[in-house]
Amino acid sequence: MTREISFNEAEANLKAFITDEGDSGRLDAWLAQKMAPDYSRSRIKALIEAGAVSINGAIAKEPKKKIAADMSIEVILPEIADAEPQPENIPLDIIYEDDDLIVVNKPIGLVVHPGAGNTSGTLVNALLYHCGASLSGIGGVKRPGIVHRLDKDTSGVMVVAKHDIAHRHLSEQFADHGRTGELERAYWALVWGAPNPIKSTISTFLGRSNDRLKRAVCSERAPDAKHAVTHYKTKQSFGGQEGVNAFASLVECRLETGRTHQIRVHMAHNGHPLIGDLTYGAAFKTKANKLPDEQRNAINAFTHQALHAYLLQFKHPVSGEIMRFEAELPKDFANLTKILERIEL
Repeated sequence: MTREISFNEAEANLKAFITDEGDSGRLDAWLAQKMAPDYSRSRIKALIEAGAVSINGAIAKEPKKKIAADMSIEVILPEIADAEPQPENIPLDIIYEDDDLIVVNKPIGLVVHPGAGNTSGTLVNALLYHCGASLSGIGGVKRPGIVHRLDKDTSGVMVVAKHDIAHRHLSEQFADHGRTGELERAYWALVWGAPNPIKSTISTFLGRSNDRLKRAVCSERAPDAKHAVTHYKTKQSFGGQEGVNAFASLVECRLETGRTHQIRVHMAHNGHPLIGDLTYGAAFKTKANKLPDEQRNAINAFTHQALHAYLLQFKHPVSGEIMRFEAELPKDFANLTKILERIEL
C-alpha cells in the first residue's frame, strides 16, 4: 500500500507520498484517487501543469506520466487566494440553497462568468457577494463552482457548487449528461415554422464556424469536432398545424450533450432557428412582416433568442437526494407566446 509521508505544521501546504509495489497508471489519475474527495482530477491536473508536483525531487509537468514503485511524490498545495472577480450586490432569484450548493433562476442578460468584455456584473460576482463566508476553496480559490453555463441571453435554472467536493460530484454528473445518472435538463424554445417530424433527435458534430462568435455543424473529421445530440418535441404550434404549416412553434429540447450554442445551432440546422436569435436566424426575421401588426410588433421587439432552461434535475452531491427544479418562462417570453396564440392567418 502507498505510504503517506508525515510533515510538520510549517509544511502544511505540502502533501507527500511514496509509491509502493503495485502502484501504477497516470500521475494525475493516481493522485486524484489518493487525494479524493478534497481534490478533483481536473484540479490535480492543473497543479501538475503549474509545476506544483515533483517526483524524486524533479518537477513533473506531465499529467499522463507513468508512475512506478518507490517514487517520492510531493504536491505543493497553494493557499486559498482571493478570487479575481469582486463581490457585487446583484439581485439573485434563488430557487434553493444549502451548505453545499445554490440553485438560481438566471435572468436574461446576465453573463455567467467574468471574461473578455465582461469583467464585472456577472453571476459569479453576484454569488461571491451573496454566499460570502459560506464559500470554501474550489480549485485553490474562494469562488463559486460553475459546473454548467447558460448563454447571456438564455434564462433558466442553474446549479452552482459551494465547495470542491460538491463541484467534483456535480461536474461528473454534467460530464455524463444523464446517460447513466439522474441528471436531466430541458429547455423551452420558440422557433420559426413547424419542425417535421414534430418529435425527433438531431445528432451532428459541432465545431468552430468561420465567424469566431459562432458554432456550426461540421464533419466528424474536423479538428475540433464534438458530437452533439438534442432531442426535441413540439408542444404547441401557432398559426397552423403541428408539423405542417405553423408560423411558429413552442418546442421542448432535451440535451444528451452540452455543447456551446447546441440548441440554437441544431434548430437552425434543422431549418427552424429560434425567434429572436440574430446569430443563427437573422434571415428569418423578415418572416414577421407577413404577420398582423400585433404579432409582427411583438416579434420585432423581442431582442434575444427565445430559449429558457426550465427544468434541471440532479443528484445532490452530498446527501444523494434527487433534486428537481423548474422555472417559469420569463415575462417577455410568456407574453410573446400568448400573442402568437392569437394569430389568425
